[in-house]
Amino acid sequence: MIISTYAALLAFFYIYLSFNVIKVRRAEQISLGDNGNTTLQRAVRAHANFMEYVPLALILLFLAEYQGLASHYCHILGGALLIGRVFQNLGIVEKSLKYRQIGTIATFLVIVVSAFVLLMTRG
Repeated sequence: MIISTYAALLAFFYIYLSFNVIKVRRAEQISLGDNGNTTLQRAVRAHANFMEYVPLALILLFLAEYQGLASHYCHILGGALLIGRVFQNLGIVEKSLKYRQIGTIATFLVIVVSAFVLLMTRG
């Protein structure tokens, strides 16, 4: 299964985002909340944003692959999701609206295209 590879890569990226939150918490000695620390707020937001969109996108991609979506389309959509999430993180952490827009557009396109594929290929 192709999407399994992207799910695994995204899982590693999720762990990276988690460790980033931990790193900032340790450096700033903030165990709960964010104490108004913008670096921690950005790290937490990047982590949360990932969890808000990636599970749904992966479920849709898995179902599209299961319903017979061609492998090259699975790679395109899985790659777009992974790249989009990297850009989204960079946009949040590095305060780049352009990167956030790229990440958001890529993620939304994957979700919309996958949902459309599911509706068009259902038996």
